Amino acid sequence: MTEKVLLIDDEEEFLSTLSERMELRGMNVNTASTADSAVQALDGGDFDAIVLDLQMPDMNGIEMLKVIRKTHPDMQVILLTGQATLEAGIEAMKLGAMDFMEKPADINALTEKIKKAQAKKMVIVEKKTEDKVKDILKSKGW
Repeated sequence: MTEKVLLIDDEEEFLSTLSERMELRGMNVNTASTADSAVQALDGGDFDAIVLDLQMPDMNGIEMLKVIRKTHPDMQVILLTGQATLEAGIEAMKLGAMDFMEKPADINALTEKIKKAQAKKMVIVEKKTEDKVKDILKSKGW
């Protein structure tokens, strides 16, 4: 199953290069270079994972993560940064980020994390579907 990924970073060249490398590995990649375009992409698509830059000029990755959590609480987010700090990593994980990686990201490690994100999302969707079926069965008295 093809992984559907939203890649958010303000560096256009990095976005282009990383999305190309991910597509070569069979992923379906959408990109956003601003917080506004990221929010629009999120509202218009269903993604297995979001790869999010921590340092962006219009909204930092931590703030963007908060927005994502509010509107898409089950979304799997992997943060990338060129200036990794332990504090930022801890805060990101507390806010629900799935993982935290330093730039330049090892493409093989990132690919594995995205595959894990997709698997985790599938488990969440299955659980929600199972819960809905149980609720329907209870309401019908079967």
